[in-house]
This record gives sequence, structure tokens and C-alpha cells, in this order.
Amino acid sequence: MDCTMSFSGTITIGEMGSSVRQNFNVTENSDIHFCYETIAGSCTRIIKPVTLRFVLYFIMVLIIFTTLCGNFVVMISIAYFKQLHTNTNYLILSLAVCDFLLGVIIMPYTMIFAIEGCWYLGSLFCQIHTATDMMLSTASIFHLCSISIDRYFAVCNPLSYRTKITSGVILMMIIISWVVSGLFGFTIVFLKLNIKGIEVFYYKYIDCVGGCIVFVSKFSGPLCSLFSYFIPAFIMLGIYFKIYLVARKQAKSIKDITQQIQESKENKVGVSSQQERKAAKTLGIVVGVFVFLWTPFFVCIFSNPILEYTVPPILIDTAFWFGYLNSACNPIIYAFFYTWFRKATKMIISGKIFERGSCWAKLIVE
Repeated sequence: MDCTMSFSGTITIGEMGSSVRQNFNVTENSDIHFCYETIAGSCTRIIKPVTLRFVLYFIMVLIIFTTLCGNFVVMISIAYFKQLHTNTNYLILSLAVCDFLLGVIIMPYTMIFAIEGCWYLGSLFCQIHTATDMMLSTASIFHLCSISIDRYFAVCNPLSYRTKITSGVILMMIIISWVVSGLFGFTIVFLKLNIKGIEVFYYKYIDCVGGCIVFVSKFSGPLCSLFSYFIPAFIMLGIYFKIYLVARKQAKSIKDITQQIQESKENKVGVSSQQERKAAKTLGIVVGVFVFLWTPFFVCIFSNPILEYTVPPILIDTAFWFGYLNSACNPIIYAFFYTWFRKATKMIISGKIFERGSCWAKLIVE
């Protein structure tokens, strides 16, 4: 979500409906570089050392590669293997699609812009890129909210889970996550709500060629952070805390029962309950990692307008890519905690999925 601010050559100061345009291009200073050397009003460009650029490209390409490969395996596994066609996994599948799209259509352009310091793809594509980035980032946390609700009913109300969390409900959760996030991201950017009101507070914002900076006003900055992150995050943490308390109580009860009753039926109930709690624990870790990695960025975005835009751009960029790292972490977490993911990955890599009937493979021991 490119809600950052940087300083460049041309500044537009808006006040009371008028604007004053000042060009600060100093061509006689050979130490100053521009995105377009022959165009007046070009953004200034800070050229990074070759070694630093190489290191940054290596790290960012590694994040993008891990994001694409990991989430692609998740998508193929859940879509192909019949045993994985469950309500919770459909939400995980949609989340993986969201992360995969971030890796395909957002991260590469953000990487080039962050390292090279200039945007050469035009203002319209800048807006589309930023709105899509905002949409996918918001959709990720909405999916995690949906997953937390699903796990809440599975662990806390297991008897009514199948009647309340149906396939139709899951589909509605997925649609809402995508549609609401899309409306929010594209509305904020294309109606320019992200910069509306900046003139009122006498803030300077850049209007130069070769830039792709979307500013966040004192109104839209906190709103963007609260709607896209802080409110959903607090809701999720509250739900998982409740799940944790209930799971502890259930674990104690099952332990007491199994010590007295050894009948087959009771054992199956215990195993099923343990599987639900394990799934809740794994997805709780996913939520925890998400909160840990995205919190620095949204704190910067929330506080930057309030602090008169004094948060260093390099800090915001670093926090931004720290958040992007989350899209690469989810498949790694699945690999550690889900045996079905490891088995599916082996079958995909070995080519066994091309064997007849492989889609019915038993990946989960019931």
C-alpha cells in the first residue's frame, strides 16, 4: 500500500483553490540527477551504489520468488486434491491467490521503483498499481478475519459448525473480502481521497515527472490504517484469544474423559477435536506473523500525517517490504505445521499429480 512521502524537484502548494508551481531543478550541479534529464519538472533521483543495489535486488527477488513458488504450491494443492476441499482450505486458497497476485503484479514494479528511484510507467498505471496494492493488502487481512471466524465456530461451537459455516457462507466471506477491499482501494486512490485536505493543512505534495507517490492526508491516513489493519487485527486477536481459552478447556476435558472411557466413538471425537485445535493453532500463528510483519508499516502510515510527514521515507519503505515478507511466510508456516502440505508438495515436485487418480490421494490421516 504505497502511502509514502518523499521530496523531489517540483513542488505544488495548494491553498484556497490556487496553486504556485516552483521548479527546483538545478542542472548546473552535476551531483543532482533526475528521472528525465531533458524534461523540465522531472523528479530528482538518488542513485544508489552498485553494491547496495545488487544486495537489494537479491533480497527482494528472493522474497518475490518465495512468495510465488510457495503460494502457487498452496493453490495447486488445495484446488487439485479432493481431500483438501474443505471450508477452511477454501479460505486459505483464496488467501494464497491474494498473496500470489501481490508477488506477480505488485512486488516487481515496487522493487524497481524502490531501488531505481523513478517510476517510468506513467501516472495512470501508478494509480492502478497503488489501488491494487491497497486492495490486495486489505483483502489479506479480511481473509484472515474470515479464517478466524471459521476457526472460532469449529473450536468453540463444534456441534453447530456444519450448520452455520456452510459452503455458501464461506463463498460469501470470500466475495466480501475481495469486493469490499477492491472498492476501498480504488475509491481511495481514484477519487483522490488520499490527498484531499492536504492543502487545507498547508502540506506540500510533489507533482513531478517520474514519481509514483500517493500521499495520505490527516483524514485518510488514520482511516486507511484503521479500516485496513488495526480494527480487523484487534478483532482477530480477540477471537483467537477466545479460541485459546476454549481449546485449553477442551484439551483438559478430553484428557479427563479418555482416562476413563476407551470406547471407539469417544476416541474419534477426541481426535477430531484435536485436529480442529491444531488447525486453529496453525492459523493463529499465521495471524500472529501477519500482525508482527505489518504493524511497523501501518504505524508509520497512521502517524506520518500526524507528525507532519517527518517519518523518514527509507523507514516507510523498509517497513513496507517487511510487510511484503508476510506473503512469503504463510506457505513456510504451512510446511512446518501441515503434513498435508508437505505431502502435496512432494507429489507436485515429483510429478505424481500427473498419475491417474492422484487427486484422490490420502493426504490427511482421519
